[in-house]
Amino acid sequence: MSSERYELNLRAAPRDTAKLLYISKSRFGGDWHSIPHSHTCTELFYCIDGAGQFNIEGQMHGVATDDLVIVNPNILHTEVSLNANPLEYIVLGVEGMEFSFGRQGDATTVLKCRDKRDDILYLFNLMLREIENKLEGCETVCQDTLEILFIHLLRGNDFAVNAVAGSRGNTELASVKRYMDENYSANITLDSLAKFAHINKYYLVHSFTKEYGISPINYLIARRITESKHLLARTDYPLAKISSLLGFSSPSYFSQAFRNSEHTSPSAYRKHARSEVDA
Repeated sequence: MSSERYELNLRAAPRDTAKLLYISKSRFGGDWHSIPHSHTCTELFYCIDGAGQFNIEGQMHGVATDDLVIVNPNILHTEVSLNANPLEYIVLGVEGMEFSFGRQGDATTVLKCRDKRDDILYLFNLMLREIENKLEGCETVCQDTLEILFIHLLRGNDFAVNAVAGSRGNTELASVKRYMDENYSANITLDSLAKFAHINKYYLVHSFTKEYGISPINYLIARRITESKHLLARTDYPLAKISSLLGFSSPSYFSQAFRNSEHTSPSAYRKHARSEVDA
């Protein structure tokens, strides 16, 4: 008879500390423009196809297939995709923990995971499939799979996972925000957002504003204004068409919202943007 004993000393996050808030899959071309934002939770983006950049605290980080972008809580960031090779990724939102990277204490990093693709992509897809199909016990499967994912990430990398205190992330609020990011041109109202999230609209306004520092409707307007600036600079669409494409109720309301945000008219902005291109 023979036996061997193995002692465990893994640097995984403490159980019951890191909680999976949300998981989603997105694919964006160069015609999609996010606005800088932050979360009270950590986000992990696994790029499954395409190429692009992440703007993190004003610094650009190139990303491609099999890159994993980790963004700690309260870090301003946004994604930039490419028309020719649209960026596609799965994103996790995790509360109660953050990553510390090497000696510099950076709040974000991009990991090259091609050599771990089979294992990591399997874990991401497993969580996504469980949630999409609403399988029995899917929350438990996803939470346990998250811990396995952390162990795979910690192997051979110079960083650690730490428990953090702070305001609890909110799955419903994160879903509402991402819904507006992806459907900003739809006819979205406060009532429809509350119905989507299955929560009271007054609670939604209060909680969303506390979480993101802006009300849901003002966030939606800001999202539309960001997109309108790209259309004004890069197309010859009349203001009425841009207004309609972006979900504004009328061209006059679009012009008013644009002026309030940018302190200039859409026409003046277009003229200035064209002059910079021609210069």
